[in-house]
Amino acid sequence: MSTMFKKVQNKFLRNIYNLPFLQHQAEIEYQKLVKMHIANLPLISAKDKSIVETLNSEGVVITSLAELGISSANKMFQSAQNLMHKISHSIIDDRSGFSVHATSQQMMKHPEIFLWGLEQRLINIVENYLSLPVAYHGAYFRRDIANQVVQKSRLWHIDKEDRKVLKIIVYLHDMNEDTGPFQYLPIPITESVAHLLKYHHGYIQDRTMQQVISPFHYKSCIGPAGTVVFAATGSIFHRGKLPVKSDRFAIFFDYTSRKQKLSFYSTSSLPKEDIALLAKNLSEKQKEYLLV
Repeated sequence: MSTMFKKVQNKFLRNIYNLPFLQHQAEIEYQKLVKMHIANLPLISAKDKSIVETLNSEGVVITSLAELGISSANKMFQSAQNLMHKISHSIIDDRSGFSVHATSQQMMKHPEIFLWGLEQRLINIVENYLSLPVAYHGAYFRRDIANQVVQKSRLWHIDKEDRKVLKIIVYLHDMNEDTGPFQYLPIPITESVAHLLKYHHGYIQDRTMQQVISPFHYKSCIGPAGTVVFAATGSIFHRGKLPVKSDRFAIFFDYTSRKQKLSFYSTSSLPKEDIALLAKNLSEKQKEYLLV
């Protein structure tokens, strides 16, 4: 299927889904599934409950690998820092490009990066946030180039793959306002802005955003290397701020429910054959998060 055809198909299906009657029916089905799954939600600590509660009220939690204290984090982070230096800094034949992803071959040489996203504690936090069984879409290792291109994820948007979408972002170097931090509008402000802009999907230019809200309300997620950002990207306007001082290196671990609202958006960070290879060494329970 060509990229252009897929874009047209996705736009058509998205417009169909936005019909009020279908949205109403989908909401009834969603609430039914959530109610059925409540008894099956995994138990989590008071600290992790606080993360979930803040995600539901604010949309973002900033912590660190050290604070989370997951034993495999050191190995994952060391591998990620080693891989940083192997990712190309040039974008070939694409003047509108601004990011370079680690290749699947590079990721398969460092499987501990992808597999960190399957740590049971993380999955349990995600499941309590989603209120439904988790689908893990993998780890996206990104180098965002310090250039002046303002496209796609550098524009304001809300992820629409599911009613709730969660990304866990790990910064691989110190992050400040000049190195491309993740920016967002808290949930109450996002709801107000979405109403004012009559927003349904797509990207919003910053000049349009500033017509309805002051940049004073923009929140930047900054911190030292090893900072971890839990971001409810299906509930908040967000963007990657333009890096101006240096390239940004970060890993994005992506999660939705297994019953995605828009299944035609379903993606994985690795090809199916690579996921099948990784799955051979996983427990049956872990495989459920991948093979959806």
